[in-house]
Amino acid sequence: MALGPFPALFSSLKKSNLYKSRMKKLLLLLSISAISLAVFAQKEFINLFPTDSITEVQPMTGLVFWHNSGNTNTDALSLEFSYMLYNEVVKDSGVYNWDAVENKLNAIAGRKHQAIFRFRFIYPGYKTSVPDYILKRTDYHETIGKSEGKETHFADWSNPELKRFTLEFYTKFAERYDNDPRLAFIQVGFGLWAEYHIYSGPFSLGGTFPDKQFQEDFFRHLDSTFTNIPWSISIDAADNKYSPFAAKPELKNIRFGVFDDSFMHRSHSGYNTTNWNFFDRERYKTSPAGGEFSYYSDYDQEHVLDYPDGPYGKSFEEFAQDFHITYIMGNDQPRYHSINRVKKASMATGYKFKIVSLRTTADSSVFEILNYGVAPIYYDAFITVNGVRSPQSLKLLAPGETKTFGVSAGATDGVITIECDKLVPGQKIQFHGTQEHTPVSINKITHNDKDVIFPNPAKKGETLFLESNSGETMRYSVYNSLGKLEFSGKSDLKTTPIETANLNHGMYILRMEFESKVRSDRFLIL
Repeated sequence: MALGPFPALFSSLKKSNLYKSRMKKLLLLLSISAISLAVFAQKEFINLFPTDSITEVQPMTGLVFWHNSGNTNTDALSLEFSYMLYNEVVKDSGVYNWDAVENKLNAIAGRKHQAIFRFRFIYPGYKTSVPDYILKRTDYHETIGKSEGKETHFADWSNPELKRFTLEFYTKFAERYDNDPRLAFIQVGFGLWAEYHIYSGPFSLGGTFPDKQFQEDFFRHLDSTFTNIPWSISIDAADNKYSPFAAKPELKNIRFGVFDDSFMHRSHSGYNTTNWNFFDRERYKTSPAGGEFSYYSDYDQEHVLDYPDGPYGKSFEEFAQDFHITYIMGNDQPRYHSINRVKKASMATGYKFKIVSLRTTADSSVFEILNYGVAPIYYDAFITVNGVRSPQSLKLLAPGETKTFGVSAGATDGVITIECDKLVPGQKIQFHGTQEHTPVSINKITHNDKDVIFPNPAKKGETLFLESNSGETMRYSVYNSLGKLEFSGKSDLKTTPIETANLNHGMYILRMEFESKVRSDRFLIL
């Protein structure tokens, strides 16, 4: 083939200084490339398979006992609750004495637990906790009436100083405790027990209960005052009789959690669930969902942790999953259930982290981490290798969600931990390693008619099997952790295969509809 003028041009360049210069540059580039390849070969990632397990209740999750219950010296808890009184802190205008708060926080932290506090003004059978200097004002007039058959004092919310003090109090409280690891969460509210109602006793908006404009000011004030500690209000605040949320739905955009003080009572699917829905069931993604087991009846308390049917056909574990519970007050449960059952129930709440994969070099590591719990963690926490933290936080990693985290440290023979500055001494955030895993929080279906899903958890691409002895045709649906339908089908087989190749890592709900029943359970894809 004729090469035209190019050989002559090449011969000319070869003899020129330009050619020599270019050859030097080429040789330099080849040398750099060779060095880079050698370095890259040294940094080739290898896979590691940590085998840690979650064996304890995770910090800032679980069942909660009252701080003075006498049952708090146990690893079945990570949280303790206390009502707090405003007049224990303030007696004279502008003078704050935090000793009562400090004493409780120190006592709780000394048990390797953290506190949930709720300041209240009104409690049936007692005087208010309004500071003395306000009680002495000539323009302040409390109402005395019957609540739950007991003589009860009700605060005077027509008084401007009470309103001013309340806002100031939370400003001072946040300045002191917003970053305190001893305090996990706070609950706020008005009315009886600060639970956002006066169902028994004299109620008047702007009198015994704050007017709606002040409530709006209060919520916005908390939103701007607390930057770290999540605060929550009762689901009873959904009632337009008491609160401004129905009239001003934009207030629901403020970041706050909710608590349900009659959780799992017989008619929970009615009023309570309606109120949960009012505040948006996705609220748990940014703020904690909590509450207290129902005291509507002794039966509620006695059977709320019965497994697998709970008091009314549904276990606490299922409720915790459905409502994404981070904590629940269950102070009386040691009267009815073993401390091991309390611990198991505690471990069905909140976050749980699993290392899906780990690749490492001499000086860097890449983790895939799954939250297979029922709620996020609401504080910064970091996967860490030999004390070196990932720059990315696990905070708000949603249930069923997997993310990748890099750490500038090699993990071969390294110490892998999850670090969080919100913990008190003795607390530790655990994680589950890459090994196969059947956690207590992932329940097989073990009803009397022996509907069973297996294996659970399963690897992505592995076939799941649903075994049923009902003898009925089944319609089944698979939903992801956000409630989106992934696929559905119909089967009359005793053992139905369910393919997982198109499912991502995470938690899923399997709903099964038979002629005589409806069943649902969850499974985990690793």
